[in-house]
Parts: sequence; C-alpha cells; structure tokens
Amino acid sequence: MKRLLIAASGTGGHLFPALAVAEYLKDYQIEWLGVADRMERSLVPSDYPIHIIKVQGFQSRKISLSTIKVILSQLQAILKVKSLLSELKIDAVFTTGGYIAAPAILAAYWAGIPVVLHESNSIPGKVTRFLSRFCTVTAIGFRQTASYLKNTKLVGNPVRDSFLSPQSLDIPLTKDKFLIVIVGGSQGAIALNNLVRSCVPAWVNEGAQIVHLTGEKDNGKLDSQGYQPFSFYKNMAGLFQRADLVISRSGSATLAELAVTSTPSILIPFPFAAEDHQYYNARAFEQVGAALVYRQEKITAEVLEQLVLDLIKNPVKLEQMRQACLDLAVFDSAQQMARIIREL
Repeated sequence: MKRLLIAASGTGGHLFPALAVAEYLKDYQIEWLGVADRMERSLVPSDYPIHIIKVQGFQSRKISLSTIKVILSQLQAILKVKSLLSELKIDAVFTTGGYIAAPAILAAYWAGIPVVLHESNSIPGKVTRFLSRFCTVTAIGFRQTASYLKNTKLVGNPVRDSFLSPQSLDIPLTKDKFLIVIVGGSQGAIALNNLVRSCVPAWVNEGAQIVHLTGEKDNGKLDSQGYQPFSFYKNMAGLFQRADLVISRSGSATLAELAVTSTPSILIPFPFAAEDHQYYNARAFEQVGAALVYRQEKITAEVLEQLVLDLIKNPVKLEQMRQACLDLAVFDSAQQMARIIREL
C-alpha cells in the first residue's frame, strides 16, 4: 500500500481541500502532519494518524530576535519531518500550503520524495512562490496563478463531497422564504459581524430570514425574529445550497464552495490577508458577475443594507449571479488532485 503524508494545518481553507482529496485516496495509507492546538485536532478523522510538529510562520520581514526564532523552528521542523518520512516510509507528500508547507516541502525535496503543492489563492504569497520550485507539481485553483509559480497544473479548488450532492438542514427555516447566510470563515470575523447586525432588522422587515455564523470569538448580541446566530455549523453544504444570498469573506475554500453550489454572494475580503489575496480571489468572482465585492474599509452598514434589499427585490439579478458561478465551478477538482498524486 502506498503511503502519503498530507501536510495541512490551521484553518478550514487549508484543511477542507486536503480532506476532500483524501476521500479519493482510500487505498493509500495516509499520515497527517499538523500543529498542536489547531483545527486539525478536531477535523481530521481518526483514520489518519496525526504527527505534530512545532513550527511558526514569519510575522515580519525585518530581521529580529523573533525572526531568528522562527527560522530555527523551521529548521528543526524540517529535520523532524525528514525523520518522519524515513520512519513512516512515505512515498509522496501533499500539502495545501500555510506555514506547515515549508518544512514538509523542503524535507521531501531533501529526501528525494515527490511532493505536490496545491495553491488555492489567486495571488500566491512570496513563501509559496519560493517553495514551488521544490515541488514536483504545483496544482492551482485560479488560472492567473500560473504566472507566479513553477510546474503548475490548473485543477480548481477541491470541495468536500457533501457540496456536490443535496443536503438536508436541521435548522428551522421557513420554506420559500428568502435566506441570507452570513459567514466570516473558520476563524470568524468580528468586524463583518458588527457590520451586518445593524442591517438585520431592515432585511427581516423585507421578509428575509438570516443564519449568521459568527465564529467562536464573537461576543455580539442581537435578538430579532428571523435571525439565527451560531458560533459554528457543520453542514455548510446544506446552508449554501439553500441560501439565496451569502455575505462572506473570500477565502479560496469558501469561494470554491459558493461556485459549486451556484450561490450568489456579497464578498467583503479580510483586509489583512497576506498579499491581499482575499481581494484578488474575490475579484475573479466579480469579473464574471458571480459576486459583488466591497473592501471592508469602504462599505458602511447603510450601503450593505441597501445592497441586500435591492437584491431581495431583484430575482433576475440573483439568477444571473447563480449562472455566473457555474463559469468558475470545478466539480471534479478533488478527483484531479488525487489523480496527480497517483501519477507520481
């Protein structure tokens, strides 16, 4: 049996695509590389043994004591992964990026083991641009990413199987009533949460019902009929399939899910994302008419409130956005990634 090490850690944007690919490699022995106290502890199935390493990401480009500590942690992590590759008799490495990717890629290159990187963002970060030269294949989610990286293959962004088949919901919703879903990503989004809460009464008065995924760190309160907040909800596929409109950040995993469920959206990119990649991800959707995009610092509650009210009253516009989503949807991305790994 072939043995694969998957290096994916931290956020849903890194973990969910990796898990989607793993589903198509059932005949592989899969080992997982992760970091302590991150989401992989709760999301990665027990079928995949998790191996924990200590590694940090660069927070600054300036040379300082903290930068030196990060470099040392990366070097130690490379040595640990190199040892794991030998001990576990790994045949190939697959990573979805993030700061765990560096030790995984460099250790695999050092060991002479094939390595596949999947870059899901439209504009890759500088570290990813550097690392791609050490990868056998760099799979990409957006066509324009190819100009930044080496040895690329366009596959789209993998989504979990649940997004590709009809899902039922256990949330009490009124049938045929306009549904707005608000989601800030796996880490939540307090600024986005505060922005939308002030708009909720007007949307409810217009006949909408609202499901708001606030994230674990949000402490805001709003008591309004037709408004249901959740810190976390597992069945995102069912929510997106049922939603008439989603208001969201623009992480690559969320956008791939919106595309395959053909869900219109208003995207408010996280303003502090590395290389401003969320904005460029969102622009790809805006350019084909699948989404409306606004920078957080330039949108007010009054503007957002009216945007949504206009869309509620304009089903033709929403249908045009739904059709535009299909121009960006890649339904077999996970299968394509699994095929690439097998071909190694």
